[in-house]
Amino acid sequence: MFSAVRPSLPALLRFARTPSIGRSIVALLTGAILLLLAANVTTFVMIQRTADLSEQVERSQQVRRAAGVLLLSLVDAETGQRGFLLSGDPAFLAPYNGAATSVPDQMDELERLTADDPQLEAQVSVMLEAARDKLAELERSVTLSRTGRTGEAVQLVRSGRGQELMTTIRAGIGAVDEIEMVRLDSRSRQSEHGSRLTLWANALSGLLVLVLAGIMVWLVRRYIGEIQLARDTLDRMNAGLETQVRDRTAQLTLARDRAEAMLREVNHRVGNSLQLVSSFMSMQQRHLADDGARSALKESQARIEAVAHVHRRLYTSDDMSSVAMDDYLEGLIAELGKSLAPGAGSPTLTLKAQPLAVSTDQAVSIGVIVTELVTNAVKYAYGPEQGGEIRIVLEPDPDNGRALLTVEDDGPGLGDAKPKGTGLGGKIITAMASGLRSKVEYDPAHPGVRARLAFDL
Repeated sequence: MFSAVRPSLPALLRFARTPSIGRSIVALLTGAILLLLAANVTTFVMIQRTADLSEQVERSQQVRRAAGVLLLSLVDAETGQRGFLLSGDPAFLAPYNGAATSVPDQMDELERLTADDPQLEAQVSVMLEAARDKLAELERSVTLSRTGRTGEAVQLVRSGRGQELMTTIRAGIGAVDEIEMVRLDSRSRQSEHGSRLTLWANALSGLLVLVLAGIMVWLVRRYIGEIQLARDTLDRMNAGLETQVRDRTAQLTLARDRAEAMLREVNHRVGNSLQLVSSFMSMQQRHLADDGARSALKESQARIEAVAHVHRRLYTSDDMSSVAMDDYLEGLIAELGKSLAPGAGSPTLTLKAQPLAVSTDQAVSIGVIVTELVTNAVKYAYGPEQGGEIRIVLEPDPDNGRALLTVEDDGPGLGDAKPKGTGLGGKIITAMASGLRSKVEYDPAHPGVRARLAFDL
């Protein structure tokens, strides 16, 4: 390798030691870089200014749209009022009812959009006051007509107060629209001026850079032969190195693919084996007359399903090192619902899980803990055919960088502060939580049972 490089070294050293060409190229490169920096700074400033102008234009458009929508809503409300007063048919009140609901929100939106604009705030304040009075006038006339006092309602309309308010509203909207149109015209001209300035700055910078590049090309042409010799030598070396790297990469990729395939096959076989054990236990349940034995087998089957579910997830996932807990818990809760609460009067299992990823060992422990807590809630939280809800929540804890698992119900609670059952489930929960370097805590302030587990991600 070094014998191939040695002939090109003198040419590279001569090029590097040439004072005139070195200083000239450094000076030209420095000038080109400074020009590019100046062009980039100018472009950035103009882009920022254009973005600000665009934001102001969008705000103006929002103000105009909000004012127009408010006017249309008031016109619809007035139309519904007139139709109802003339016909007495409540069907004509549909536009009025819709406007009565939407107009307050529309007025709040318009007030929010113009809150920091002294020029618009005065116009909008008068217009919104008139709009509120108009709504009150419409509501009073409709109420009078509904109570059989149609004559008084018609007299209220004939008084001309509503027309005066609508005239005030239209005048206010017209003034707002005129102000925003003037602003839009000014901002459009500023944006066009900025675009032209940016274009000329970039064009001039590009032209100067091209001139400097041409000068550098002219200076370097005398040394192309020596540099080409060194380049050819390096290309041959690089080609050999690239071939070696490519071959080694292919070998590592093949080994990785084989390892992943083997791991997927292991997870597939483990999952199938656990599913087979679960099926045997299901068959055994059907041949048992003792309800206690059947319940114990069902709980054991749920635990096995929790572990099997992890292996099935790993078999179908591209990531062998972690498990997406939201997808995993969704499938697990669906299976628990089918096996533990299949009837119409059974409790409903509700899941709210954030997209968190944990290791496979953590996923197994969490799945078993969820299975035990849900099983206890199904058995003891509600009476037969009582229904109810069991909630499972998984969310990050931003205060300490951990995750928080919560399983809760609205049943009668723990009573003596000790979970019911034989104690095996509690031991399993304690063991699994210990593997997560944590423990399950029960909230005494909750009216039902609320179990919480905080664990590291």
